[in-house]
Amino acid sequence: MTETTWSPLMIEERFAEAADVMKRLPEVRVPGYFNTWPKALEEFSDLVGQEPPRVYRPPPGSDAIGRMEEALDWLLWLEADAAKVVWARANNRGWKQVCYRVGLSRSAAWRLWVMALCIIAMKLNGERMPKHRSQLEVIALRRRRTDRAVA
Repeated sequence: MTETTWSPLMIEERFAEAADVMKRLPEVRVPGYFNTWPKALEEFSDLVGQEPPRVYRPPPGSDAIGRMEEALDWLLWLEADAAKVVWARANNRGWKQVCYRVGLSRSAAWRLWVMALCIIAMKLNGERMPKHRSQLEVIALRRRRTDRAVA
């Protein structure tokens, strides 16, 4: 099996897939409750003005659920605010909602998001995390290592 070199873009795609899988999981129901009433027959006049029934996507496969669980474990490597930003962006939340939820400016939230993706990529690639470095230095270090690997 070939060894993959993880990039922040690959991490972002994996989190987007995990959020999609999470939405497609069947809803949780309380066991033991059921209805004994017969199904009501509806006439055409009853259906006028109603919205069509919602069409659901098929449930995810076991391999997709495994990748989702793996990606969710990666969030444990991050601080709470960084994990919130990464998961909100995976769920296609706008930056305004993300900034409001975390309490950061747009640029600070973006730097935190990029930093979190770089941290996950570095850990998955087995790279040593620099200690006592600023966010921008870690991002620049990650870019330099990626550029060297591509060249």
